[in-house]
Amino acid sequence: MRNRILGRTGFEVSEIGFGTWGIGGFVAGASYGATDDGVSCAALRRAFDQGVTFFDTADSYGDGRAERLLGACFGARVSGGPASVVIATKAGHPQFGGPQDFEPAHLVLSLEGSLRRLERERVELLQLHNPPMDLLRERPEILGTLEDLTRAGKIAAWGLSMKTPAEAADAIREFSPACVQANFNLADQRALDIGLLDLAASTGTAVIARTPLAFGFLSGRLSAETEFPEGDHRRNWSKERIAQWAKASRDFAGDIAARDGQSLAQIALRFCLSHPGVSTTIPGMLTPAEVDENAAAADFGPLSAADFAQIRAFYAGSAFASAPVSTPKTPPRA
Repeated sequence: MRNRILGRTGFEVSEIGFGTWGIGGFVAGASYGATDDGVSCAALRRAFDQGVTFFDTADSYGDGRAERLLGACFGARVSGGPASVVIATKAGHPQFGGPQDFEPAHLVLSLEGSLRRLERERVELLQLHNPPMDLLRERPEILGTLEDLTRAGKIAAWGLSMKTPAEAADAIREFSPACVQANFNLADQRALDIGLLDLAASTGTAVIARTPLAFGFLSGRLSAETEFPEGDHRRNWSKERIAQWAKASRDFAGDIAARDGQSLAQIALRFCLSHPGVSTTIPGMLTPAEVDENAAAADFGPLSAADFAQIRAFYAGSAFASAPVSTPKTPPRA
């Protein structure tokens, strides 16, 4: 596993991180279906054995279930050593389908709950979960609360997980977070198109590239006929959209994968890591086998300049360039 520095936080993290949305388990319309905690824990431990040290989570993932699993696996590990685990969690969107809450008092309570579930006294990175830019502009005490939590030693650094790459770029310019999180993958290259990654590199801001496998569609394992389980948010996608995305990985990188003898998922992850502005990328992983495949992508290093340019050219002429994917709205909580 190769490592990179997480921007101004100074933390050394694995290039391949672990996105824990999926292991949160069943949440109607906002998950990947039911999960088994034993399998999830095995995947987490396998990831650490493979050199994965960065784990991204949120209080809303399985209504705290993902954080509890991380606490059970890694709660006793502290940051700072070569075998350390760096955990990034989120606050401000406590339930999928429910209202956001960025009130300072809620952020403090949310963090306390996360720390209990994570079995830690401090979390390395606390991110606001899709905060509206106008709210941050109008309510400076929100970011002031994050600064207070940093001074109190409850968090080491704070960041912003934004809805779009454009918002992430604006956030860097206006609020100087240590870290931003945004979508970036073969079929959603807005982070490159608008200069987010170059801006982040020039300012020392870490970028966590989320959805590197585009909700599993860039793994090459899904087809137009795939039946998604109850609770899986992809059940809300149209058949036409599923068919388009199911063939995206082969369209973008099928020849490169065949030539290099690597999986489509590995090529997709290598694409994300081919820009130095990316600090880490966080594929969702549900099983030890998925961990093994994804972690191995780091061993191959970035794509060649020619392969990277080929993918960029294909993207520019594709329908994805004008219509990047977004997750359908989660049904309201009862």
